[in-house]
Amino acid sequence: MAYSEDHIALAAEYALGTLDAGERAQVETMMAVDKEFTAIVEAWEFKLAALNQMVGSVEPRPYVWDNIRIAVGHAEPQAPLMLPKAPPVAAPGVIRPAAAVEPSADASSVIQMSGRIRRWRNVATFTSALAAALVAMIGIQVLAPGMLPEGMRPAPRTQVVEVKTPSAPTAPSAQYVAVLQKDGGSPAFILTVDGATRNFTIRKVGATAPDPGKSFELWLISDRLPQPRSLGVIGGGDFTARPVLASYDAGIVNGATYAVTVEQAGGSPSGKPTSAPVYTGKLIETVPATAPK
Repeated sequence: MAYSEDHIALAAEYALGTLDAGERAQVETMMAVDKEFTAIVEAWEFKLAALNQMVGSVEPRPYVWDNIRIAVGHAEPQAPLMLPKAPPVAAPGVIRPAAAVEPSADASSVIQMSGRIRRWRNVATFTSALAAALVAMIGIQVLAPGMLPEGMRPAPRTQVVEVKTPSAPTAPSAQYVAVLQKDGGSPAFILTVDGATRNFTIRKVGATAPDPGKSFELWLISDRLPQPRSLGVIGGGDFTARPVLASYDAGIVNGATYAVTVEQAGGSPSGKPTSAPVYTGKLIETVPATAPK
């Protein structure tokens, strides 16, 4: 069933509680016989209840109750009830013409329109006032929660902040360099080793590229080891970096001889040099380790 704006406004005002006794009886009668109209009333009650639940109850001050009692006439003894006087009865046989005037169509339209405007105005006024009160209450909760009653104040929030203490600066590590060359000639490779991590970088300087199918391989030779240990194939670029020295202790790394041999492409398959070294050198300390200030 399609409902007019008057029906919808009546349902809204019923949910708000602003109807007089006659209008409330009219709405309750319609609800008793029309389930669809009952659903409209319940929908308004659901919409407005969400706003009402956000507002806490506030006990009015005593003088408010006193004013209400005075307004309804309970503060003083009520005056005796005066019944209206009955109109005079016309003499028998005398017929007085009725003075009733049929309302015009325009007057009926004006009455219906004013009633419709009044209902929607009541709904709009009430919802606007309720929304304004909610906005004001939210603002007070955020900016000045101490002004609210004890039961309406927001619960205090505890925030845990983790403060990280900056770590102590680490001491700069020592740096070692070995110049790998042949018979005191010009440098072919420069080997740099970090004293703390023992990572190394080997840079190609003057070495001539090996023949096709061959590779340069770097070896660590120490009297504390039974045989030379491979440190890997030297790449074709200018720099090759590896962390393999970390598995040896500082004494072996600093006192060893570093040699470069020419092996088949990809390195010696046996893990041992297959030719005599072409370039050799030993590490020297270039930058000493310093303690942090």
